[in-house]
Amino acid sequence: RFVLRTSGAVAITPGLRRLLPPFLAGALAPRASAASVPSSGDKVVNGMLRRSLGLSGILVSELALGTQRWGSSDFNAPDEAACHQMLDIATANGVNLVDTAEQYPIPSDRQHPEGSTEQIIGSWLAKDRRRRGELVIASKITGGRNVTPRNIEADLQGTLRRLGTDYLDVYLLHWPARYTPQANWGQSLEYNHQLAASAREGASFDEIAATMGKLVEAGTIRGWGMCNDNAYGLMGSTMAARLLGTTPPCVMQNDYSMLNRRIEENGLSEASAPWNENVGFMAYNTLAGGVLTGKYLEVPAAPDDADRARAQLSAKQPRGRMDELSWGRTLYRYRSGPAQEATRAYASLAKHAGMPLTEMALRWCRSRSACTSVLLGTSSVEQLKQDVKYFTDDKRLPDELLWEIDRVHMRNRLPIFSSTRVGKDWYGEGEIGEPIP
Repeated sequence: RFVLRTSGAVAITPGLRRLLPPFLAGALAPRASAASVPSSGDKVVNGMLRRSLGLSGILVSELALGTQRWGSSDFNAPDEAACHQMLDIATANGVNLVDTAEQYPIPSDRQHPEGSTEQIIGSWLAKDRRRRGELVIASKITGGRNVTPRNIEADLQGTLRRLGTDYLDVYLLHWPARYTPQANWGQSLEYNHQLAASAREGASFDEIAATMGKLVEAGTIRGWGMCNDNAYGLMGSTMAARLLGTTPPCVMQNDYSMLNRRIEENGLSEASAPWNENVGFMAYNTLAGGVLTGKYLEVPAAPDDADRARAQLSAKQPRGRMDELSWGRTLYRYRSGPAQEATRAYASLAKHAGMPLTEMALRWCRSRSACTSVLLGTSSVEQLKQDVKYFTDDKRLPDELLWEIDRVHMRNRLPIFSSTRVGKDWYGEGEIGEPIP
């Protein structure tokens, strides 16, 4: 048995490397991320690297526009004019991927109905018909029982009509058609057999793969995938497509950040790897709902602030969604005790490295081999201009800093799914009523 433990740096000479087991020799090799150097088939446009979504051949920029709040009823949601300006700036800097959904904007109301976000994108496309060929547009069908062969096709037609186009690049399930614990908000992780047995599901893997494959063959979509799903969902979909002889999924989309690395450690990253199923990955919530900007460190988010007078002021003049009582409670997991401890540690590392926490969080995502594209939802043009720089320059996080980030991660690998305040009398319910553990 070969064991190597060290608390300091180790110089691995060629002679020593030959004596190491293959897995250890590889582990001790210098870090190199897939995002660092373009591979064959990738290309750089205006300083922005574009990478393929798996085997689909669809090239997408490392930075993408997330549009959940475009035209929403949020206090600081960008309006149509601001969204068009962000599209102008993004595309001028090599961004070509825009992610949306039929359910967007969120939150919605009568003045800001679902579907408005797709219409905002469509009105920008309509200004110049050449723009459609320059964009990769991903949209999503509402999940759960809504996912049926008939609805997949009907909802897609609604999306195409709102966008003003006759094809969609990537079509995703917003969440799975079946029950799975993390298809909801909150801290559910355990697979509940009783809940699964009684849950009403949508279409089967076979039905979904057959319908998506038909749409690909017709040229109505170029590729398809799943959002808020896991390794089982990916493999079920992939195997169904193979058995049917149709196009398999080309992308997964999940919550992913320094506070949530689940996809790298629960089998999804392994299944998606180029030498396995070769499926791309789009990361959302890479700033953990704004927590990884550091803006809630000195003054806590309103729902957490023991100083009630200050909390009321934060709620009246919110810095972000976490200060809004409804959103703040819904997104509490990003501010769990372990998550806040990790955020403070990451903020300290960023300060020592001489950069804002936002920059470190986004550059970390860019460095990860598992991540094809980062979906970033910005509230303003100024935010977007700054964030674009993190994806178009050659600056990389040093290996020493990446290791320190890993060391923080090792203290609690699932901070947003951990809690220090579960009540004794909660009896299987989390803070927003979700089943836990």
